Amino acid sequence: MNWSAALPTFLITFREGVEAALVVGIVFACLQQAEQQKLHRWVYLGIVTAIVASFAVGLLLNLGIQGLQTSEYIYAPVCKQLFEVGLGVIAIAMLSWMLIWMTKQAKFLKAEIIGAVKSALVQDHRAAWGIFSLIFIAVFREGLETAVFIVAKFQEGWTPVLGAIAGLGMAVLIGMLLFKWSIKINLQQFFQAMGVLLLLIVSGLVISALRHLDAAAVAFNQINPTISYTCGLDNTSCLLGPQIWDLSRILPDRQFPGILFKTLFGYTQKLYLVQAIAYLLFWLIVGSLYFRSLRQPTQLKTVPNS
Repeated sequence: MNWSAALPTFLITFREGVEAALVVGIVFACLQQAEQQKLHRWVYLGIVTAIVASFAVGLLLNLGIQGLQTSEYIYAPVCKQLFEVGLGVIAIAMLSWMLIWMTKQAKFLKAEIIGAVKSALVQDHRAAWGIFSLIFIAVFREGLETAVFIVAKFQEGWTPVLGAIAGLGMAVLIGMLLFKWSIKINLQQFFQAMGVLLLLIVSGLVISALRHLDAAAVAFNQINPTISYTCGLDNTSCLLGPQIWDLSRILPDRQFPGILFKTLFGYTQKLYLVQAIAYLLFWLIVGSLYFRSLRQPTQLKTVPNS
């Protein structure tokens, strides 16, 4: 089994899970302080419902891919590749936005959650629904981002799912260390380090999405050869321009350590001009926005007990 395929989803789920654990832990602390332990079950219900909903979305997306893979429709191979492109673009957009938004909003996170909990508790007859909604939205947002990423990587088999489960378990452990055993963790440094790793992973999705787009063009040309008679032949590209390198003999991406670089950072043994340009543009735009947001002062160093 290729365990390297589990690393990206482990990191994604771990990071997303810690963020969700912060929200849940702060809500628990607020309810404890307000002596509203009776609402704890609504927190648990929100967590379980959000996880189930995220799993359902991921399952539906995966069923769509499997359906296209087994379909006898003549253009099904083209549609499958385009579906993969769409998933990749959505995952890139969601994860990039999450990284930048979370970094900018980190210093307001606790205050916003406490305000939302207090607002819900004021309305006695709607308090349970308010707490449930707050938890569900927070956990489902993180779960949805993870589900889309996992499905986008699902061509690597079930191993990414195992990585996601391990990441979720580690996030739960961190949450317990923070809120149950009062262990102090520098969350600012944690999110900054994880952010850089996730940027590397997401930038790899850019190369992967373009690879699927080119594969869609190859599949279309095989059905209806109108693009080019050489499109897809002898490892040529249809849409990605000239080849920049071919490291298949030096660092193949199906053997260690190339396969590790591929699953973590999007390394490809054959890189084309359009992929290289898109990769650099991603770092120039998203990377610069992220590192600029790091220069803003935040207060998310540790999480108090209350």
